[in-house]
Amino acid sequence: MDARKQQSVAPALGFDQALLPNGWTRDVVLRLDAEGFIQAVERGADAKVRQGVEWTEGSALPGMANVHSHAHQRLMTGLAERSGPSSVDQHDTFWTWREAMFSFVERLSPEQLEAVAAQAYVEMLEAGFTAVGEFQYLHNQPDLSPYAVRAELSLRCLAAARSTGIAITMLPVLYSRGGFDGRALVGGQRRFATTPDQVLEIVQTVAKEMVGHEGHERLGLAPHSLRAVAIEDLREAAHAMRRDHPGAPIHVHVAEQTAEVTDCLAQCSKRPVERLLEEMSGTGTGVDGSWCLIHATHLSDAERSQLAYCGAVVGLCPTTEANLGDGVFAARDYLAEGGRVAIGTDSQIRISVAEDLRQLENSQRLRDRERNVLAGGSDQSTGRRLFDAARAGGARALDQPMSGLEVGQRADIVVLDPDHSRLIGRSADPLIDSWVFAGDSSCVRDVYVGGVLLVQGGRHIRREEVMTEFRARVHELG
Repeated sequence: MDARKQQSVAPALGFDQALLPNGWTRDVVLRLDAEGFIQAVERGADAKVRQGVEWTEGSALPGMANVHSHAHQRLMTGLAERSGPSSVDQHDTFWTWREAMFSFVERLSPEQLEAVAAQAYVEMLEAGFTAVGEFQYLHNQPDLSPYAVRAELSLRCLAAARSTGIAITMLPVLYSRGGFDGRALVGGQRRFATTPDQVLEIVQTVAKEMVGHEGHERLGLAPHSLRAVAIEDLREAAHAMRRDHPGAPIHVHVAEQTAEVTDCLAQCSKRPVERLLEEMSGTGTGVDGSWCLIHATHLSDAERSQLAYCGAVVGLCPTTEANLGDGVFAARDYLAEGGRVAIGTDSQIRISVAEDLRQLENSQRLRDRERNVLAGGSDQSTGRRLFDAARAGGARALDQPMSGLEVGQRADIVVLDPDHSRLIGRSADPLIDSWVFAGDSSCVRDVYVGGVLLVQGGRHIRREEVMTEFRARVHELG
């Protein structure tokens, strides 16, 4: 089942108001080609121009990219909110949560993963995400043997994306050790185990499957983290990726937890981002605008400035980072230095464009005891700045043609509901502010991906089918 084939691409779409690259514009018509890409943008459309155009009352925004998803974690949302073994000196942290997560993946089947991923992708579309970066690290069978096709579980995520219609950038994960000291993988981690050659085999299999779907599907590589990948293996995999797939994105977890920084200093005498930048420099695969550093929560001033300078995108997952107690990213300073950011749903604890942007700003407010910390100037809309920054950074990080409602880009469109109680009477930037700071996913009425209407009236066109399969698979797992 391919959701994009259930409905045809609309040849022309009209909106009362749309956010174009040069700002808000009234009476906009977007003319699309058969593949769902924008061929022309017409402003100030009168009654004559509107003839034959599918007209929509409401405000149209460009779709948002979700740069960091572990789809399988949708299965366990809400099931790690109970204190674990602790003492005066030990409390629940990311590391205790991680052990709970491992227990959920030890017996997940390909069919179950596909159903869970499809449910997550439906919820993403209903929230206003039109593309997802799937950081996929489940590779081996529950008995730890490889699947007949090593890319089996990556292909299942790809199938889930097609069945729901979301655009996807597949990011097969290299994961080969249990820590900076080179310890072996244990427990649930062992299903993640790959060598550079094995993950590149997965990449090539997925690349072949994507032929003919390039308008909606992209491919990248994800060395999991410096603690889980030796720097020599990271270089080898990144070099091969650059050789075979020039310009493909590379995503990596880095400096999410203070313990990670401490361990990196103890084993390598450098902080994680410092080490990544230095070790990759001069290799032909240095950290640049094609890289996305996930979390990057705990940076020194020097690391932050270097990261902004090199053009990499920081993939922030504010709701997950708050849920896991990771810490607060220095967003004000990073944006002031010209740094690029994007957002991701990571653990799927909540799937919401509005909530992630709100959490990003609110974390800064709580830390600094100020308001509108990330507005970027006097009399500026905080919601608009956050939305624009995350949208631009996300398109870049996923290598997706969704940089805005302009000629040559895919027609990924989110229409907010003008009759929603939180949005009545709002337009232009106050509309975005109200959605981000007072609303939620229920404010999203319609969503198009490549000109195909996938969410109408707040509901995905395959919501019930996907939910039925998801429910059955969850009950299988008990």
